[in-house]
Amino acid sequence: MSEQQGPIRVMVVDDHPMWRDAVARDLTESGFDVVATAGDGEQAVRRARAAGPDVLVLDLNLPLKPGVQVCKELVGHNPALRVLVLSASGEHADVLEAVKSGATGYLLKSASTEELLDAVRRTAVGDPVFTPGLAGLVLGEYRRLASEPGPAPGTDEPGAPQLTDRETEVLRLVAKGLSYKQIAERLVISHRTVQNHVQNTLGKLQLHNRVELVRYAIERGLDDE
Repeated sequence: MSEQQGPIRVMVVDDHPMWRDAVARDLTESGFDVVATAGDGEQAVRRARAAGPDVLVLDLNLPLKPGVQVCKELVGHNPALRVLVLSASGEHADVLEAVKSGATGYLLKSASTEELLDAVRRTAVGDPVFTPGLAGLVLGEYRRLASEPGPAPGTDEPGAPQLTDRETEVLRLVAKGLSYKQIAERLVISHRTVQNHVQNTLGKLQLHNRVELVRYAIERGLDDE
């Protein structure tokens, strides 16, 4: 992943104008570049494709097209897009649905402005950000998905991608749910180095995002080691 050049480009999607404007204003005042906003799902997909944000701050409950569908379409179109769901719902089903559709993080609307700003910054570099209490739920769901028989079970057949010891170590910590910052501190390396290892691993394994990476690691039992 290349270093972020200039301010992080953010798009805010919410059907409540006052809330949408307040979030956009807070982001702008904190140095983010708010490149677009939208009030319904169809508008969100159209404007996001035109504006090309780094991070999409997305409400799930939208008219015309639900947030989960917006997320699925936009991440499918551009796997590099980071999606931070900002929702009033802490329902487990909503959280898991958002993660399966490609969201990087999930924050409740009861979060403070500082928490939101920090979440957008962390989402931009690929860290999974979840309201406290939800991270364990999501990791549990990864494990459940990994235990289900997949179309092509991952076997360590000859010719399987070979990871370095350090890449495997980073992958194991990712699977345990640690943030890049926590991994960097534990391994006494820089945040940037952790990102590089993750990107190299994604490339070798031909995976697209952290969700797939965690699933890969759990399928191989790395999170239990």
